[in-house]
Amino acid sequence: MAMRPEIRAVLPILIGAAVMLSLTMGLRQSLGLFIPAMTSDIGITVTQFTLAISAQNLAWGVFQPLVGGLAARRGFRPVMVAGALVYALGMGVLALSQGMWTVLLGAGLMVGLGMACASTAMSMAVAARSVPVAVRSVVLGAVSAAGSLGALIAAPLGQAVMQAWDWRISLAVFFVLALAILPAAWMAGRVDRLPPPPPMPDSADSMSARGALGMAFGNLNFLVMTGAYFVCGMQLIFLTTHLPSYLALCGADPMLAATALGVIGGMNVAGSLFFGWAGGRWSKQALLGCIYVGRSLVLAWFFTRFPTPETTVIFAALMGFLWLGVSPLIAGSVAETFGLRWQAMLQGMTFCWHQMGSFLGAIGGGLVFDVFGNYDLAVQIGVGLGLVAGVVQIGVALGRPPRSPQPA
Repeated sequence: MAMRPEIRAVLPILIGAAVMLSLTMGLRQSLGLFIPAMTSDIGITVTQFTLAISAQNLAWGVFQPLVGGLAARRGFRPVMVAGALVYALGMGVLALSQGMWTVLLGAGLMVGLGMACASTAMSMAVAARSVPVAVRSVVLGAVSAAGSLGALIAAPLGQAVMQAWDWRISLAVFFVLALAILPAAWMAGRVDRLPPPPPMPDSADSMSARGALGMAFGNLNFLVMTGAYFVCGMQLIFLTTHLPSYLALCGADPMLAATALGVIGGMNVAGSLFFGWAGGRWSKQALLGCIYVGRSLVLAWFFTRFPTPETTVIFAALMGFLWLGVSPLIAGSVAETFGLRWQAMLQGMTFCWHQMGSFLGAIGGGLVFDVFGNYDLAVQIGVGLGLVAGVVQIGVALGRPPRSPQPA
C-alpha cells in the first residue's frame, strides 16, 4: 500500500523523532547492567546507584512540563538539541565516575535533564503535530515502536563490551552512541517549520499555559490517567534498575539480564504498533488500564517462581509487549482532549507523576534489597498497586469516555 502523501512529506521529522527516542530510551534503560561492576569497582552501594537513577527520574519528571512549555513558546529544535548534548555529556561523566557524586551527576541529573528535552514526551508531541488526526494514533504507535529498538541494541552491546573489556569502555561506547542523538534531534526539529495546527473547539489551544493546566486538572479522566501513570513508572523503573541484580542473586548468567532487556526492547515494537492501532479504535484510557492489569499479573507470575532462562525470556517478551504501548495512548489521549498547542506541557505533567513513581520504584527497590536481602516486598507492593490502578483506570474510562477526536 502506498504511503499517504502527508506522511511522506513529514517522514524526515518522524524518523528524527524515532531515532532520538530510540537512543535516549535504549541507553538509559540499560544502565542497570552496570550495577554489579560499578558497586564492586568504585565502592558504591546498590542503594547509592539507585539513588542516582531515582534522581534521574525525578529530574526528568520535574523538568518535563517546563521544557514542554518552553518548546511551545520557543520551538522544539533548540530545546531538543540542547537536551541531546546534555544527555551525551552525562554518559561521558558516568564513564569517568570515581564515586557516588559523579554517578549522581552523570546518570542522575544530566541524563534526567536530557531525557526531559529529547525523549518520550517531546518525540510524541513532534509526531502528533506532524500528521492529521485520522492517522495520528497509528503514527504515534509507529514512532514509539521504532523508538523501542534502542534497548534491543544497547543492552546486549553494553554487556558484551563490558565482558570483553570493562564497564568504563562499555559506557564510553554508550557516550559515542549518545552523540548520534544530536543530528536526530536537529532533524526532528524541522517540525518548527510546519504551519501551526488549527485550534480544536473547546480545547486548550486558545488558552494560556496556566489556563491549559487548570483545564487539565479539572478533568477526571486526566487525573486518573496521571495517578495510574505514577504506578506505571514505579513498576517499570524497578525492572530496568533491579532485574539484572535479581537475576544475579538467583545465580543466572550475566548475559541473561542483557538478553531480557533486549527482548523487552524488541517486543516494545510489537506492543507500540498494536496499541497505536488499537487506540484509534477503542478507548485509549481503558486500554491503558488493561496494560496495567496485564503487567501486574505477569510480574506476579514471574517473581513467584525461580527464574530460568526460558521463563525469563517469556517474562521479558510479555512485559515488553505491555511496556511502551502506553506512550501512544497517553499522547493521543492528551492531544484529542486538550489539543496540540500545550500537548508537550500537559503530557509532561502526567509524566512528572510517572517519574515520581519511578523515583520511588528505583530507590525503594534498593532499600528493600539492602534491608531484607531480597525483592519480595517490593514486588508485592508493585503488583498490588498496579492491579488497583488498572481497575480504577478502566472503570473511570468506561464510565466517563473522553470526547471523540476532532477532524484536523
